[in-house]
Amino acid sequence: MSESTEPKSVSATPEPQVHNPEAPVYHPVTGKKLNKNEIQKLTSESYIKRQKYRTEQEQRRKNLKHVRIEEEHLEQNTTDLPKKRFYRQRAHSNPFSDHRLEYPISPAHMDWTKLYPYYIDPEDSSKLTKQVTIADIGCGFGGLMVDLAPEFKENLILGMEIRVQVTNYVEDRIIALRQQNLNSEEANYQNINVIRGNAMKFLPNFFEKSQLEKIFFCFPDPHFKQRKHKARIVTNTLLSEYAYVLKEGGVIYTITDVLDLHEWMVKHLDEHPLFERLDEEFEKTDPCVRIMTHSTEEGKKVERNKGSKYIKCYRRLPNSAVL
Repeated sequence: MSESTEPKSVSATPEPQVHNPEAPVYHPVTGKKLNKNEIQKLTSESYIKRQKYRTEQEQRRKNLKHVRIEEEHLEQNTTDLPKKRFYRQRAHSNPFSDHRLEYPISPAHMDWTKLYPYYIDPEDSSKLTKQVTIADIGCGFGGLMVDLAPEFKENLILGMEIRVQVTNYVEDRIIALRQQNLNSEEANYQNINVIRGNAMKFLPNFFEKSQLEKIFFCFPDPHFKQRKHKARIVTNTLLSEYAYVLKEGGVIYTITDVLDLHEWMVKHLDEHPLFERLDEEFEKTDPCVRIMTHSTEEGKKVERNKGSKYIKCYRRLPNSAVL
C-alpha cells in the first residue's frame, strides 16, 4: 500500500522550550559564568532600564561628542542633562591596574580638535587656536569644570577621570550643556571637556612642558591603608611630573575632607623644591578656591554631612630656585 502524498500539518507555534534551572548561564558580554545573584541582577527591571538608558546615551554620545554643536543638533537630539543614577560605579579605581586606556605617545600626537571643535584653527583644521591650560585631575562628575567654564572663558579646561561610567556621564553632561547654552554669552561650555585617563601614568603624554597654569586635586582617593599610600595622587615622584607640565607661577590646588591625606599632601609639597605654599590671604581671595570649595559633588556631600574641608595651594617656583 503506497504512502499518502498529502503534506503533513505543521503547527504554527513551536513547542515551548523548558528552561533547565541547572544549566549554566553566562554573561552576554564577558562570557563569565554567573551565579544565582548575578542572574537575578541581570534580569531585574532596574538593570534592564539602566542598560537601555546607557545604550541610548552611548549612541547620542557617538554622534555629538566630537562635533561642534549647531542649531540642527538641537532639533535631532534631546537636550536633557544625563541622569546620574544610571552611571553608577565604584567610588574609586586602582590606578596601577591595566585599564586599557588610549593615550598619545607624546603631546604632539594628541588630537585636541575632537575635544574642542569650537576652537579649531580655520587655517589648519588639525590644530586649535589655543592650548589646554587648566587640568582637573580625577574630575569626578565634572562639577568643578562646569563652574570654572564661565569664570575662565578664555581658557581650555580638561578633566581627567579613570572610571568608565563617570567619564561617560561627564561627556553626556557637557554635550547637554553645550546644547542648552548654544547661544549663551555667559557660558557655552565649549571650553571644557573630559578624557578617560590615568594622570599618575600618562600626564606627560598629554601636556607639554610648562603648558598648564592650574592643576586641581579635589577630594582624591585617600587610600587609607599604609600599604596603599603609594597610590596617592601626590608623591615626590608625581610632584616632579606636575612641576614639568606646570608653568612657572602656575598653581596646584588641593582640597580634601580627610585630615591625614591633607597632611600627607602638605608634607610632600612643602618638601618639594619647585613648590612654595601660598598664604591664607591667597586662599581667601582666589576665585578658584571659592569655586572648588563648593562646586564638586564630593564637596557638596561633605557640606551636607557637616564635615571639614582642608585646603592648601602651592605656586610653581622657577627652575632657578633649585640651582
